Amino acid sequence: MEIRPQKRIFIGLLVFTCVILFILIFLLWYVPMVGLKNIHPSLPPLFSFALALLVFLMTFGGLLLVFTILRGKDIFLSHKLRGVVAKVLFPLMILMGRFVGIPKEKVQQSFVELNNHLIRSNRRRIRPDKLLILLPHCIQDFDCQIKITGNIRNCKGCGKCEIKDLIELSDQYHLKIAVATGGTLARRIVLENRPEAIVAVACELDLTAGIQDTYPIPVIGILNERPNGPCINTKADLDKVRRAILEFLEGPQPSGSSGK
Repeated sequence: MEIRPQKRIFIGLLVFTCVILFILIFLLWYVPMVGLKNIHPSLPPLFSFALALLVFLMTFGGLLLVFTILRGKDIFLSHKLRGVVAKVLFPLMILMGRFVGIPKEKVQQSFVELNNHLIRSNRRRIRPDKLLILLPHCIQDFDCQIKITGNIRNCKGCGKCEIKDLIELSDQYHLKIAVATGGTLARRIVLENRPEAIVAVACELDLTAGIQDTYPIPVIGILNERPNGPCINTKADLDKVRRAILEFLEGPQPSGSSGK
C-alpha cells in the first residue's frame, strides 16, 4: 500500500507547540516580574523585551513557513527555514507527537513531505553531474549474491529488483547513483561525491536522519514501498524518482503525491 505523507500533521503539531510555548512565555513573564523589580528597576523592561522578541521570531517564522507552503514559492529564506525545521522543529515535533498520541512514523513522513515542499519552493536548478541518486541496499533482491554497495555498476541487470531500472534512469540523465547500507556509508558517499542536491529513497528513519545530516544540501526524499515488510525486497516508485530528478534539473513538475 502506498504511503501518503501529510505535511498538515507537522504544521498542526507546530501550531500546538507554539500555543504551549506562548503560554509558558506568558507565565515566565508574569511570575518573576515582581522579583526582578526588587533586583533592579531596569530588569523588567529588558526581560519583557527579550520575551517579546522571542514571541515575534516564533510568530514570524511560523507564518513564513505556512505562507511558503501555501504559495509553493520561495517567499523569503526558505533554505534557512529548512535548517530550522530539520535541526530544531523536527525533534520538538517528535516529542509533541508522542504527547498527543501521533506515531513517530507519521511525524517523520510529514517532515519528509514538508522538507520536499520547501525544496520545491526554492526552485533551485542543478547540473546533472552534481545530482546524486542515493538508494538503500534493501531495494536489491534479498537472494542476490552480487555486491553492489561498493559499486552499483556491479549489477548484472537480471531484473529481479529495481536496481537495473534505476541505473538506466541515472544513465538517461547522466547522474551519479549509489547504494548505502546505512547512515555511516551514506554520509561517506555524500562526502566523496560532493553533490549539490540528492534524490534519496529510503524508509522514514533513514530519510529524516539523512535530511538532517546533509543540510544544507537539498534532499528530496522518496519513501520506499515495503510489500514484504521493512528492510527486505523494498520497492522504489520510479515515476516519483524521475519526477524528483526533473524538479532539480528542469524545475518543479506537476505532482500527484503531495500531502494535503
